Amino acid sequence: MLTGAVTELVGSLVWAKSSDVWLYYAVLGCGTLAVLEQNETGIVLLRSFDWNDGLFDVTWSENNEHVLITSSGDGSLQIWDIAKPKGPLQVYKEHIQEAYSVDWSQTRGEQLVVSGSWDQTAKLWDPAVGKSLRTFKGHEGVIYSTIWSPHIPGCFASASGDQTLRIWDVKAPGVRLVIPAHQAEILSCDWCKYDENLLVTGAVDCSLKGWDLRNVRQPVFILLGHTYAVRRVKFSPFHATLLASCSYDFTVRFWDFSKPNPLLETVEHHTEFTCGLDLSLHKCGQVRDVTNLPFACLL
Repeated sequence: MLTGAVTELVGSLVWAKSSDVWLYYAVLGCGTLAVLEQNETGIVLLRSFDWNDGLFDVTWSENNEHVLITSSGDGSLQIWDIAKPKGPLQVYKEHIQEAYSVDWSQTRGEQLVVSGSWDQTAKLWDPAVGKSLRTFKGHEGVIYSTIWSPHIPGCFASASGDQTLRIWDVKAPGVRLVIPAHQAEILSCDWCKYDENLLVTGAVDCSLKGWDLRNVRQPVFILLGHTYAVRRVKFSPFHATLLASCSYDFTVRFWDFSKPNPLLETVEHHTEFTCGLDLSLHKCGQVRDVTNLPFACLL
């Protein structure tokens, strides 16, 4: 049961890094960042923060468990401290179209944020600086996903409607690698937590593909089973070959690409588009997913 929470279309969901009971998600439509807790009565809304446009994505600070950043339909990023009840601490607005993706670097030695936009650019930010540090150009379509490498400082991936996956180094002048990964828009990508060269993409062609950066001529795996666009894909934080995906076909699917029959399970508990999911960093096998109805917990 979800008590006292908004039910507009959910854009993104992330687990808290410091606890297995706290999670946050951004809500489209009303532009609400909701803070929730799971207890014996169900999922309870603890507090919420409003923005004047839809929120598409949310990411955690690696150094402060109370601080996070959201990205918005007005092209801005908002920094929030959930311990403070009022509005955002800072707002950065440089993208000229929707800021669709945002991710905080996973290396504690650097405080960097990358955002991706429908304006076809990615931007690099230091939250302590009032403007972007750099703009990355090259995509020829909407950027749907920007994800930092958990292994290589200063390296991130971007997935786009131009059908490419691109790898960037913040210290290099241009794009490091361009991978024509699908013959359709790519909506999501993620890095393997156990292999610095392995990424997965999910696309409108209903497929997931794995890519080894040392040889991108062919994917190292192709996962088929979804019947509509793959909206989000995530590698497991506990197993090198396990991942989860959600789709506009209303399903969440679990895969092990090392097996001859990689599809482990299909969960069909939704009646609306499944548009976001995240895997717990604290409990193996615990997953949250979201639709435009209250989200679910998959164990």
